[in-house]
Amino acid sequence: MELTELFWWFVLVGLSAQLVDGALGMAFGLVSSTVLLSMGLPPATVSAAVHTAEVFTTGASGASHLAAGNVDRRLFLRLALPGAAGGILGAWALTRLPADLVRPLVYLYLLALALLILARAWGRLKPKGELKRVPLLGFVAGALDASGGGGWGPMATSTLLARGGQARTTIGSVNAAEFVVTIAISATFFASLGLQHLELVLGLLVGGIVAAPLAAVIVKRVRERWVLIGVGVLVGAVSLWQIVRSLVALA
Repeated sequence: MELTELFWWFVLVGLSAQLVDGALGMAFGLVSSTVLLSMGLPPATVSAAVHTAEVFTTGASGASHLAAGNVDRRLFLRLALPGAAGGILGAWALTRLPADLVRPLVYLYLLALALLILARAWGRLKPKGELKRVPLLGFVAGALDASGGGGWGPMATSTLLARGGQARTTIGSVNAAEFVVTIAISATFFASLGLQHLELVLGLLVGGIVAAPLAAVIVKRVRERWVLIGVGVLVGAVSLWQIVRSLVALA
């Protein structure tokens, strides 16, 4: 396959997203999908490519958390199985809806996630007790993750932590469950779209692999609050800009 100039842009997107994800513990899909959508790529293609690349990154992350004893098996199952079902439904719906109709909805979703991240950065998400509807959370997070190309981590992790979940097992279980959800979403996209987005997938993978060691250093030196603020502002600004553009085009 000939490496085009666009491929190197995909590498840069993957590198940047992995730097953020490595420092934050989430947002690879959120950041990469936001930037790729702003480049004019169809939502279904973006989400398919991001999730295919994430099969490898989430697999490594989930295995590491499992080996370290960070996975609550009951919580893992309550998240993974409904999450996979929701992801399949979200991916199936996304490939059958017009891109012009889906794009504004995806940006609204990404804007909501940006506000959620900023609220977490400023300490607005406080523990409220035990979360009672974990399977429902998994299903909704999986469906929205497939629709937006990112969001499983911000939605599932933030909600569980806000409800008083233990940080170590919450993060470990959500990461491990994400591997199952990502496989289900990627398989659905593959059945519907094939491998038309191979160049995009490879670009994200190359960038992510290159950035991983540097991200491990960054996470030790940068305060999480500043990373959260940076992600929230970036995604919120891009989402707002694209929403305004969509509204102007409809006017």
